[in-house]
Amino acid sequence: MTSKSNQSRRTVLKAVGAAGALSLVGGTGVAGANEHGGSDDDGGGGNGGDCAAVRVAHASPDAPAVDVYVNGEKVLSNVEFGTVTDYLVVEPGTYTVKITAAGDPETVAFEGDVTLESKFYTVAAVGQLSDGTFEPLVLVDDDVALVRLVHTSPDAPAVDVTVEGADLTLFDGVSFGDQTDYVVVPAGEYTLEVRGDTENDDGDVVATFDVALEPGVQYTAFAIGYLSPENAPADAPDDRAFDLLVATDAGTEPLDPCDLRGDGSNA
Repeated sequence: MTSKSNQSRRTVLKAVGAAGALSLVGGTGVAGANEHGGSDDDGGGGNGGDCAAVRVAHASPDAPAVDVYVNGEKVLSNVEFGTVTDYLVVEPGTYTVKITAAGDPETVAFEGDVTLESKFYTVAAVGQLSDGTFEPLVLVDDDVALVRLVHTSPDAPAVDVTVEGADLTLFDGVSFGDQTDYVVVPAGEYTLEVRGDTENDDGDVVATFDVALEPGVQYTAFAIGYLSPENAPADAPDDRAFDLLVATDAGTEPLDPCDLRGDGSNA
């Protein structure tokens, strides 16, 4: 990953403070699965500490908003047409997936088994209810990267990181000393905006960075340096302005969906 600073400091950060969003992730897998992953009646099928990450895309134009059940437990509610949910972390195995009309568990659009390995998946609800073609299409998401943020800038208060030109927040309210969980990002080129933390993630942009994310790679982005170098200690070197240092993490191919579970270090 490369980064290029294009910093424009309009104001010092003032506020102290995740197709759909990118990382609403369960810490222990989907309830209702047995300890080896998969449903209780499928004999297991998990692989020890392995993980799968799965999200749902509602792409059926004549279907209402839906609820999604896994092994009898509701895991997603009121997923509307055109929505791509966050990833959920589960153990590999075979799961019984049921898709119903939102708030109406008796109106079932689909019910069947889905087998997941240690990969990233999108389960797309496709087809039409009207002609009986509604079904889940299971897609393997190969073209993704993982990225997390570590805030190490001592004079910068909490920040939000958004994507320029998109209504998307990658990191929300990250304070000095915090490290975030990894988030899943489609591979590609982005301009990241560093903002003062606000409730709606719309604070002033104090710095922008052009980044390129390669598929199948895991990154840590360090927010470093002084946001206000003019107020730095007198003995600090002159070339320590706020910057984004991006490192490729070691031993990260293939990507491990277990990394989405995080360590709870940043709420």
